[in-house]
Amino acid sequence: MVEITKKYKIGKRRFGLINWIGAWTLYQKEVLRFLIVWIQTIFSPLVSSLLFLLVLSLAIGSQRDDVLGVPFVMFLAPGLIAMQVIQQSFSHSSSSFMIGKIQGNIVDLLYAPLSPTEITISVSLAAVTRSFMIAAISILVFYLIIDIKIKYFFLLILFTFLSSFILGNIGIIAGLWAEKFDHMATVTNFVIIPLSFLSGTFYTIDSLPNFLTTISELNPFFYMIDGFRYCFIGNADGSIKFGIIYLSILSLLSWLITYILFKKGYKIKS
Repeated sequence: MVEITKKYKIGKRRFGLINWIGAWTLYQKEVLRFLIVWIQTIFSPLVSSLLFLLVLSLAIGSQRDDVLGVPFVMFLAPGLIAMQVIQQSFSHSSSSFMIGKIQGNIVDLLYAPLSPTEITISVSLAAVTRSFMIAAISILVFYLIIDIKIKYFFLLILFTFLSSFILGNIGIIAGLWAEKFDHMATVTNFVIIPLSFLSGTFYTIDSLPNFLTTISELNPFFYMIDGFRYCFIGNADGSIKFGIIYLSILSLLSWLITYILFKKGYKIKS
C-alpha cells in the first residue's frame, strides 16, 4: 500500500495539457449518438425544410416580387436551411446533457479524466458536426429542386460554424439548467423557435416598423441566417462584417459561460 501511494498520486493529471484521446472519444460518442438515429436527427430537418419551402412558395411565392434581387423561393431556401442548422445544433447538445441527467449517467462525464474545457468543446463540436451534415445534405437536395448555388464557400463555412457553435453552447447551458423535459420545451418554444422565426427567414427587416427593425438588428439569429443566405444570393439584409464580429464575440462568451457553469457543477453536483 505504501509503494502504491508513492508511485501514484491521486488526482494528478497524467495526460498533458489536453487529453486529446479522451476529448476525441467523447466527440466520437456524441457523433455516433445522433448518427444511430439519423432518420430523426439528419433526415427529419431536411423534410421540415422542404415542407416549409413547398407550402410558402405555393401560398405566397407567386404573389411576391423579387426579394434582395432574387426570386422569393431563392431568398427563402437558404434561410430555411440555416434555421434547421440553428435549431438542430441546440437540440443536440441540450438533449445530450438533459438525457444524461435524467438517466443518471451524467456522472460518467464528471468522473472521466476530462477537463470542463475538453467536455464542453467536444459536445459543442459534435453539435457543429451534426449541423454541417444537415447543411450539406440540405444544400444538395435543394440544388436538385431549385437553382441554388454557393457563391462564397469560405463565408458559408464560417457562418455555419459560428451559428452552430453558439447554439451548441446555449444547448449545454439549457441542458444544465433544465431538470425535466418540460423545462427544455420551455426554452425551445419560447426562446429558440421565436428568435428563429423573427430573424428574417421569411422576410427582409426593411419591411418592418422602425422599432421592430432595431430589435431584429439585436437578434443574433438574424445575422446567422442573413450571413448564411448571403453566401448563396450575394445580397445581404444587414452588415456581413458586423455579423461576423458579433457572432464571433457571442461564440466566445457563450462558451465561457458554458465552461464556468460546468466547472462549478451547476445543477449536476450536489
